[in-house]
Amino acid sequence: MFGRTIIFGLFLMTGLVQSHPTTNSAEATTPRETYDTKFDNIDIDEILGSERLLKNYVNCLAREGPCTPDGKMLQEILPDAVSTDCVKCSPKQKIGSERVTHYLIDNKPQDWERLERLYDPQGSYRKAYLEQKAEGTKESEK
Repeated sequence: MFGRTIIFGLFLMTGLVQSHPTTNSAEATTPRETYDTKFDNIDIDEILGSERLLKNYVNCLAREGPCTPDGKMLQEILPDAVSTDCVKCSPKQKIGSERVTHYLIDNKPQDWERLERLYDPQGSYRKAYLEQKAEGTKESEK
């Protein structure tokens, strides 16, 4: 059970499943099945705070290390989540993915780049996030 919690946490952490700027907004409003919500209450801080866990699952998702069966499942889900702007994600999954993505971009850029090459080769999410972050900084300086 703990392994599934961690792997789904990494699903959230990739952030690639959250707010991808190239998706058609009309598509996002179409009712669809959702990803399983049984992991919505995971402790993201625990995952982000464990260098070992974070490294193992980033390696799995980057296809540079061994994967648990859940990790392999996650590798299959990510492309769909990225291409559909995470329309199947619960609100908690979207919030968690954004939080973890920002953490990876800001604190683990090499890990983010490894994942980005596979799941967002144009770097659309990172670019949009950094622009949003720069705008927020400008607003706070006023």
